[in-house]
Amino acid sequence: MGRVGLSSTSIAHVRLTVTDIERSRQFYESVFGWPVLLEVPENADEATREQLAFLYGGVVYDLGGTLIGLRPVANDRFFEDRAGLDHIAFRLGSLDELEAAAAHLDEAGVTHEPIKDIGPSYILEFRDPDNIALELTAPK
Repeated sequence: MGRVGLSSTSIAHVRLTVTDIERSRQFYESVFGWPVLLEVPENADEATREQLAFLYGGVVYDLGGTLIGLRPVANDRFFEDRAGLDHIAFRLGSLDELEAAAAHLDEAGVTHEPIKDIGPSYILEFRDPDNIALELTAPK
């Protein structure tokens, strides 16, 4: 009899731990422009703060069904050779979109690698303010 496994079809959400929420928000919002789905409002009352405690003072963005959250609890820099996350990649539709993204990163002052042809796709690598390895990818 075959092995029975889970039937998940996509990632629901990823939460990244960051050291400085305002710095990280500025980075992710200027680079990606994702809409904010959830955050604790600055003037929130205690009941609202308690209801949204799972945000840990961070923010959740909606990428059209997949959520990316930032949680401001880290006190060190990211290093992909530890157990856990290696990098996170975001899919674009074409090489033209990837080239436009590289120009956008240049305009935003974000250091990045050149676009690389890795066989089945192209990638563009860069890092966030906490050194988290990010990648944009486009199919051939």
